[in-house]
Amino acid sequence: MKYMLLMQFGPQSGISSVDTWSPEDIKAHIEFMHDVNRGLVEAGEFVDAQGLAMPDQARIVRAGEGGVPVVTDGPFPETKEFLVGYWIIDCEGAERAYELAGRISTAPGLNGEPLNMPIEVRQVMAAPPQEL
Repeated sequence: MKYMLLMQFGPQSGISSVDTWSPEDIKAHIEFMHDVNRGLVEAGEFVDAQGLAMPDQARIVRAGEGGVPVVTDGPFPETKEFLVGYWIIDCEGAERAYELAGRISTAPGLNGEPLNMPIEVRQVMAAPPQEL
């Protein structure tokens, strides 16, 4: 079963802003994420993982006149939480996805302390098979 693990961030989470971390803290955090990814690859559970740009770089696109894309910088919901990265994993079931999310949640942050950041776990839905 495929699951998406969504890494959330923001002031509501109680996690200090990354711009307050030392270069060593940032390096330790990134190395932890690389280790997580290597472990997922070795276990045959890795599908994809990406970090995302900050919300101020996000854009909304809608089809305009004649299907021409209309690009705007919002509106976005009023929230201080935002998505900073994700993993797509392929594992046995929800319990394994929860186990992996719990591990990721412990990524080191400021002064190497575990972040215990919220990781949202959502099953990736599959479409029913098409008849040919």
